[in-house]
Parts: sequence; C-alpha cells; structure tokens
Amino acid sequence: MHLFPNPLNTNRTSLSSDFARSRLLNFPRLSAPCGTKHFACLVITILSMGINSMALMAAPIQIETVLVGDAGNANDSTGYGAVSYEYHIGKYPVTNAQYTTFLNAVAASDPHGLWNSSMGTNVHGGISRSGSNGSYMYDVRSATEGFNEGQSMADMPVNYVSFWSAARFANWLTTGDTETGVYDLGGVTNPSNSTITRDETAWTNGGVAITSENEWYKAAYYDPTLDGGAGGYWLFPTRSNTAPISMGPNNTDTNSANYTINGPNTVTPVGGYELASSHYGTFDQGGNVWEWNDEIVSDSFRRWRGGSFNFAHFASYLGSET
Repeated sequence: MHLFPNPLNTNRTSLSSDFARSRLLNFPRLSAPCGTKHFACLVITILSMGINSMALMAAPIQIETVLVGDAGNANDSTGYGAVSYEYHIGKYPVTNAQYTTFLNAVAASDPHGLWNSSMGTNVHGGISRSGSNGSYMYDVRSATEGFNEGQSMADMPVNYVSFWSAARFANWLTTGDTETGVYDLGGVTNPSNSTITRDETAWTNGGVAITSENEWYKAAYYDPTLDGGAGGYWLFPTRSNTAPISMGPNNTDTNSANYTINGPNTVTPVGGYELASSHYGTFDQGGNVWEWNDEIVSDSFRRWRGGSFNFAHFASYLGSET
C-alpha cells in the first residue's frame, strides 16, 4: 500500500516520516518509523476465547475474524511463523468505514493526528473531515478518479495510518479509550517506541492488538495440510508457490492479487479477490496495502508486511522470505 515510495539502502522506513519507504528486492518485509502514515493499514489480532473476544463483541463496530489454530507449529525456514497458541485475526484489513466510525467517536479535536490529510485529498484515501477543532466530523469519500471512480471507498482499506494510530484503534476496541487497553500510551502522541509493547495480560483477557510478526506470517503462509499433514508454508498468501496474477478484483481466480502498477494501481475493496485467501481464510495479506505488525526493529521503527497496490513491482514483496 505505497504511493510515492522513496528508496532506502536498508529494509527500514521511519515511524515518524509522513512518507512510505521502499525496500530492496528479496526483502518481503519492510520496517517504518512509527509515525509513518503513507499506505500502512491495520490488521487486528485477538486471542481465541471460545467464540470470540469479549472486547470485539461489545465494540461499536464489527471486525470479522478467523481462527488461526494449529498451535505449536514450527517456524518456516525464514525463522518466522511459529505461534504457540490459538488466536483470532482480522479476516480483512480494517476499512475506511470502520476507521471513520472510530474517528467520529474519539477525534472531535484529534490531538493525536488520527486523521491524516491525505485520507481526504489523495485518490487512494477514503475519509474526509469537516468542521473545526472540537467539532470535527468524518465521512467516507467516494473515489473521484482512476479504477474506483464513482465508487464509495467504504469497503476499501484505510491507509495513511501510523503505528500509533493503529495502536489507539486497537485500544479503543478493547476499552473504549485510545490511551489504555493493550498499549499504555499515556496521552503521548508519539511515545518512545522501545517502551511500548503489548500488555499480554490485557490481550489474553480479551483485548485487541496489532498482530505480532509471527501471528501475521502464520496467518498468511502456514498450511497444516502441507508436507503430508506435517504442516508447512506457502510462498504466497494465496495458498500458492507461484506468484499471484496482478489483476482487478474477481470471483474466478484462486491466485490473484492487487499489486504492481499493471493492476488497479489503487486500493480495492477488501476481500475483492474472493477465491484468493490464505489457508485460514484471511484476505489481502498480499497486495492492496501494506500492513503494520508490532515487531520493534529499533528505537523508531516497526515492521510492515504484505506489499501494496503500486509498490510491489516484484511478487517477492508479497511472499515469505525465501
């Protein structure tokens, strides 16, 4: 989910920068400064608690999830993917409609910059803001040009979201408050990155968090039926070892995705590649928009994975490291 990518000589991008960063070929994951707001989407993970998380059952928006079972699976050869517990993960990326509900609930004055101006002005953004400080209101936009011209952006993935905005969204789903929940943010817009980690007790008790890298990786690539039932990993999150076809949303192709500039070249509705899910039933973990996970890379950086609609010029950006 990258627009205007800027190349780096490392596989990192800054958390505080307002621009997404490129990564090198053969690095299908990217790290970014926590404040980065270009093309970073949200994927929510919750601990399995029988049917679902109590937090999400009581939340003012509905986040559809899938169960990721097969606890205790081994790592991939890359060193990623082992998870010792069952958990739920968002079936789709968080949408503009869902994030708009969040903004209208908590951002009448928006001291933490939960809304980014590119959401309202860029062709790939889907949320407008009106009013003045203290009485801001937010609405889903319709696309004004390009592949989605004339369509509502409601069911398209929200982007231009920083890691800290994603953490506040998760907190709000957990407690109804942006500053407490699974992440103790203490009212600081951009807190010290290395000091903020998932509160495992709050999460285990039904809280909502940004996925860990291993949770994200397992949901995307692991399949317990591979290797004669011993379990293994696909190269791509479409249950395939062959690169997906870059094309528009469809209900006919089992291995297609929204990536490269030869595809739609903008965001597309979540789940629009109806037959191209992972083994566990997640969609859009390859292409459409980059997705945050909570791995701490440095004092300023967290990790992205999954590629995007106009950044993944090479299919390896969608895949597991090989």
